[in-house]
Amino acid sequence: MEDHDGEHGDVGERIDPVLARSWLLVNGAQYERFGPAVRSRADIVVLDIEDAVAPKDKVGARDNVVRWLGEGNTDWVRVNGFGTPWWADDLDALKTTSVGGVMLAMVESVDHVTETAKRLPGVPIVALVETARGLERITEIAAAKGTFRLAFGIGDFRRDTGFGDNPTTLAYARSRFTIAAKAAHLPSAIDGPTVGSSARKLSEATAVSAEFGMTGKICLTPEQCPTVNEGLSPSPEEIAWAKEFFSEFERDGGEIRNGSDLPRIARANKILDLARSYGIEVSEFDDVDDPAHIPAPSDTYHY
Repeated sequence: MEDHDGEHGDVGERIDPVLARSWLLVNGAQYERFGPAVRSRADIVVLDIEDAVAPKDKVGARDNVVRWLGEGNTDWVRVNGFGTPWWADDLDALKTTSVGGVMLAMVESVDHVTETAKRLPGVPIVALVETARGLERITEIAAAKGTFRLAFGIGDFRRDTGFGDNPTTLAYARSRFTIAAKAAHLPSAIDGPTVGSSARKLSEATAVSAEFGMTGKICLTPEQCPTVNEGLSPSPEEIAWAKEFFSEFERDGGEIRNGSDLPRIARANKILDLARSYGIEVSEFDDVDDPAHIPAPSDTYHY
């Protein structure tokens, strides 16, 4: 399946963060990686001056980010958590830049988001929830003024709780993210990263994210982005189902026939709208072998 920026080769193309699938973290201390990250298949590039950077390198990494943004770039930044020695200085440094948004680490309460929003008015904030304390307050965090999307910090959450990485073990946590986001009328949540270079492992993990209604995923290397983008995009089968549904609907007169038509119309519209937003050419799926036997997809897409 063609990725959203396939027509541009390997050059990345930022898209609306509401729809963003791959959120690529880039070490803020390594300026030479910024350019290649932007040219990757990442939907959103997040320059990381939090976990990826040792305390002694925080100031240098922050300076790198300000320099990059000063050149007219509009990428995102993962800033240090509220209450750390670096939080206030991070925000002060960013408030006069062209930063596209911030991913706020270690969010555990509403005030972590609201205080950040006060210092960066108008800048979207992804609240990265990474602890049991944060998960217990996720409904309030999602509803906080300033929260743009939620993200699941799996690594720190597992360290905090002692949980393993089995999808069944983390099912409750992922469900809380999805439900809190939906209840607060936010775009669906961003899942945490998958460590390792196995394409199969990453593909399986991305399928888990989709199964739990999560529509974004943090990536640790540029190479992970195409797999995540594909796994969180409408599939050829889903697109074919949507197109065949509308063809059948029009053949039957274009009027509501039963109680299932309205939700199916909404689902089919979501699939086709997302395919277009991601640059997937829907016409290439016109000719399907047996459209009558294409099952309706589950309704896990955002808006």
